[in-house]
Amino acid sequence: MIQRVMELAQGLCPQGGDEELLRTVCAGAVEALDRKLRPGLAPEDCGEAFPLAAAWLAADWVKAGQGLDGVTALSAGDISVRREGGGGAGTMSRQAMELMAPFLADRGFAFRGVRG
Repeated sequence: MIQRVMELAQGLCPQGGDEELLRTVCAGAVEALDRKLRPGLAPEDCGEAFPLAAAWLAADWVKAGQGLDGVTALSAGDISVRREGGGGAGTMSRQAMELMAPFLADRGFAFRGVRG
């Protein structure tokens, strides 16, 4: 499973990145998603949604860790960095959770027996 996630994440991350770091982050993403699955479900039960969601998480984490969130241009002479928009940190993570929603355990907040 981690190998499949790694293949997908490599397509989402900047070329020439640290492969060992990416493998570690992918393993962490797989573990994090696995813990959120409904009881009785395995990653394999989710089809291609699981590896894709894990790859999105891993790529988002790598991007955030590199401090490149929202950077659209970088120059070395007289140093200039341009950021546009809000950066989008967590965008792929949110998409991953939306993709996996049918398979995840309900951990949301709910009112029960509230008298008015």
